[in-house]
Amino acid sequence: MERSFSNQCLGLALLSLTACLPGLAESQESSAKPNILWIVTDDQRPDSVASYNRLVFGTDESPLGYVESPNIDKLAAEGVMFTRAMCNSPVCGPSRGSMHSGRYPFRIGHYGFQLTHQAPDFVRPVVPQLLREQGYATAAFGKDDPYIYKWGPGQGYNDPGFYDVKVHNKNGLQRGGIGDIASLEEFGKGGIEVVFYPDGSKRSYFLTRNDGDISEADRAEIAKTNEEFGILRSHTRSNPNLILGGVNPKPADDTADAHIATEMMNYLANAGKSYKTLWGKELKGADPSKPQFIHLGFHFPHTPVLPPKSVRERFQSKKYRVPDFDDEELAKFPPQLMKLYNSCKIEGMSDVEKQQAIQDYYAFCAHGDAQIGKAVGAFKRYCKANEQGYLILFTIGDHSWHLGEQGIEAKFGPWRQSVENAAILVSSDKELVPAGSRCDTMVEFVDFAPTMLAAGGMDLDDPELDFLDGVSLFDVRDGSVPQRDYILGEIHLVTGPRAYLHTERFRFSMRSRPFPGQVNPKNMGQDIKWALEAPLEKVDLALYDLKHDPLERNNVANDPAYRELAAWFRNKLGNIVLGDRRVECDWTQENRYSLSDFAKGADDKKVNIPVELIPSI
Repeated sequence: MERSFSNQCLGLALLSLTACLPGLAESQESSAKPNILWIVTDDQRPDSVASYNRLVFGTDESPLGYVESPNIDKLAAEGVMFTRAMCNSPVCGPSRGSMHSGRYPFRIGHYGFQLTHQAPDFVRPVVPQLLREQGYATAAFGKDDPYIYKWGPGQGYNDPGFYDVKVHNKNGLQRGGIGDIASLEEFGKGGIEVVFYPDGSKRSYFLTRNDGDISEADRAEIAKTNEEFGILRSHTRSNPNLILGGVNPKPADDTADAHIATEMMNYLANAGKSYKTLWGKELKGADPSKPQFIHLGFHFPHTPVLPPKSVRERFQSKKYRVPDFDDEELAKFPPQLMKLYNSCKIEGMSDVEKQQAIQDYYAFCAHGDAQIGKAVGAFKRYCKANEQGYLILFTIGDHSWHLGEQGIEAKFGPWRQSVENAAILVSSDKELVPAGSRCDTMVEFVDFAPTMLAAGGMDLDDPELDFLDGVSLFDVRDGSVPQRDYILGEIHLVTGPRAYLHTERFRFSMRSRPFPGQVNPKNMGQDIKWALEAPLEKVDLALYDLKHDPLERNNVANDPAYRELAAWFRNKLGNIVLGDRRVECDWTQENRYSLSDFAKGADDKKVNIPVELIPSI
């Protein structure tokens, strides 16, 4: 039933400045709050990092083959690597929304690329806002994109003002003429692709037009780009312009990601004074009198996948294993996952093209590793020069990426390869974060917010923060919070609404809502129990038993031996995501939403599967 609420003040009375973490209390009392650097990459698989592979697979190589990551490996050696950090939505907008807010997508009504805002009264402040209340200067470089915008008349892509200084990769760098190959929106006309050359010239053409097909001249320009840079584009009808491989038109120090690192470094290098961005906009450098919260969002290895030539050449001679996939596996996909497969499949690619897609992906990650090394070095030098401690949180991918697993080259799925990532936590205080440690406990992306808030001086036991769904990674590592039995997530893109629940042994997902696309003002809050009550075949169940199928190739949801277990998971997940404070919002309005709490408390973090439901195979 829809409930309408009046707006309430969203400001929190943050009264307690006492640190809740061992080792931080003394520094908080002396007001020496650490500078915080939060690094997030885009679509990065954790197996692109050699140190992750050593911990998980016992070898530097990915299960597919060769990788390079010397700078990330060095960072990992300085702190703790969380080898099983699970995203709460396998696509950038809702995933980053969950990271910024510390809340699940179903608790903030953010399931795709909705233009969310902070006017509804169920919304709470996000990390940069809360840290600003703690005295932090806030800055963002590159891609932050939690899809939270400023509410007001004619609401659109208006910056909400979370960061004192912001240099966005698209709206700043690329639109300022700094980049390599970029896809941009020509407002009211269509999608364009822009090629930036080393001499400062650029070439642009339409990929799509709102008023019909692109012209022959546009097609000729696309063909020219393909030939000039060895471009591999997607073979799917739904997105044929997606660049899955090719050589960057720029040298390694002049790529889009190199410039993201440079902008952050310039901000620190110009501390206490004004300076100009690479395209001439005047900004203020870091304020050394305040602790810094810096969000550094790299674009790599997101499409367009374009490693620079100097890096790419090292990977072109490497032979990679293309993941196995067959018709028997495909036949067990429910309709939603068939839709995902058809939108993102690699079927039709030649063996040479499949090799290129993997080679260029890992080469692009290697290029990104160098940029991370430069940025981290500059950050540490700034902290040392100003005699300030630091915390670095590196989120390895805002979600993961398939390179042929499940037959696709994409994200968006409920499988491990879409959902499972890794994270690295490093502190200048080695008593707080010991060097060279690991944590194999399942953690979630909603844990990143409370981790940074705690490091910034906030007491996570304060009732004003009880909206957080996550817990501090410090507490997970120390074992001072109960271990959760599962992780949660939901996405409404490509497949339509789908939720997932992962345990140590089982991976389960199902259709969560009856409509095919996004929440809208007409379907918002309607038939909220549909996924619990509809005929079984309508709910598109998928269940994988990792004990016997670690690569998730055999959906057993319809297997007679697993049918009752799948039904149990349907009830467990359905009650959590549909009935434990689910929000569906009309984001075109200031404060109109539906809140569902028919199963409040269902998210108890425990599985407790009845033993008789688990097949003894």
